[in-house]
Amino acid sequence: DSISTFMYSKLLVILLIGAGIYFTIRTKLPQMRLFKDACKAVVEKPEDENGVSSFQALMVSTASRVGTGNIIGVSSAICIGGFGSVFWMWVIAIIGSASALIESTLAQIYKKKGKDGECYGGPAYYIEAALHCRPLAIVFCISMIATYAFGFNMLASYNLQSTFSGFSFYDTKWTPWIIGGILAVITGWCLLGGGSRIVKVTSTLVPAMGVAYILISVIVMIINRAYLPVVFSKIISEAFDFKAIFGAFSGSAMMQGIRRGLYSNEAGIGSAPNASASANVSHPVKQGLIQALSVFTDTIVICSCTAFIILLSDLPLDGTLKGIQLTQAAVGHEIGPFGAQFIAFCILLFAFSSIVGNYSYCETNLFFISRHPAGLQIYRIA
Repeated sequence: DSISTFMYSKLLVILLIGAGIYFTIRTKLPQMRLFKDACKAVVEKPEDENGVSSFQALMVSTASRVGTGNIIGVSSAICIGGFGSVFWMWVIAIIGSASALIESTLAQIYKKKGKDGECYGGPAYYIEAALHCRPLAIVFCISMIATYAFGFNMLASYNLQSTFSGFSFYDTKWTPWIIGGILAVITGWCLLGGGSRIVKVTSTLVPAMGVAYILISVIVMIINRAYLPVVFSKIISEAFDFKAIFGAFSGSAMMQGIRRGLYSNEAGIGSAPNASASANVSHPVKQGLIQALSVFTDTIVICSCTAFIILLSDLPLDGTLKGIQLTQAAVGHEIGPFGAQFIAFCILLFAFSSIVGNYSYCETNLFFISRHPAGLQIYRIA
C-alpha cells in the first residue's frame, strides 16, 4: 500500500504529466492543431483488404480504455474530490493526448510482421529496437501481462458482477460464481478465436455501447438544461479552490481529477501502442493521431457523460452512495427504474470489452518473449 500510494500520488503523476507537457510543446499542440486530420485518419481504408484498419485498431484500444473506471471511477473521484475533479480530468486528457500520439507513432515505426501476416509491435519492440536493450523490453512485457491480463482484468470482472448486487436475485454465495462462469466461457470463445475475432468483437461492441451511453447522458442534460450553467460554474470554481487543494492535496479535486484522468485514458502507460502496431495505415503519425482521438473519446466524452449524469441529478455527494450505486441512482433519478438496469448493462459491456482488449495487449507482449504455440494456449486458458 505504501509503494502504491507513492507511485500513484507522486512518481507516476510527475512522470506522465511531465511527459505529456514535454510532447505537447515539442509537437506544437497536435491535440488542437491536427484534430481534423485525426478524424480523417479514422475512416482511412487499409491497402490490404484483410489487414486491420485504423478504425479497428482504435476500437481495440478504446475497448481497453473505456471500462468500468469511466462509470465507477468517475463517480468515486467526484465523491472524494467534488465538482472540480471533472475539470482536472479534462486537463489531463488534453495533455495525455500528446503522449498517446508519440507512443502509438513509435509502435507503427518499429512494428514487425509475423509469419501469419499480422503486424506486431508496442513498447517492448521499440525498447529493443531503439534502445538496444532486450532485458528491459522483457521486464516491460512481464509487467504488462501481470498488470493487464491479471490485475486489471480481475478488477473489471469484479466490477462486472458487483453491478448486479443491487438486484433481488443476487446471492453473495452463488451469484458471483455463476456470473464468473458465464464470463469465462464467453471470454474464452473470443480469446481462442485469435486476434481477428477479438478485433471483430470489439469493433462491434465499443461503438454500440459508447453511443447508447452518450445518448442517455444527452437525454439527462436536455432534461436538466436549465442547471447546466450552474454545474459548469461549480466545476470551474471548485477546480481553482487552491485553499482546499493545498489543505488536503491527496483528496482534493485536483489530485482526484489527475488520478482519474491518468488511470482512465492510459496515455503514456504503454498499453494502446500494442493495438496500434497492428493497424495498416499509410503513415505512422496517422495512427498516433487516432490514439490521441481515443484519449479524447475516453475522457472528454465518456467520463464527462458520467460526471454530468451525477452532477445534474443533485444527489448528495456525502459518501452515502458511491461507485456504481451513485451512478445507478443518478440515472434512475432522471429516467426512472430503467436507469439502474441500463447502467448494469453498460458496465457489463464496458467490463467485457476491457477484458478482451487487455488480453489482446498482453498476447502481443507474450509473442515478444516467446512465440511457442503451447505457451500461448496455456496463457489463454489461464
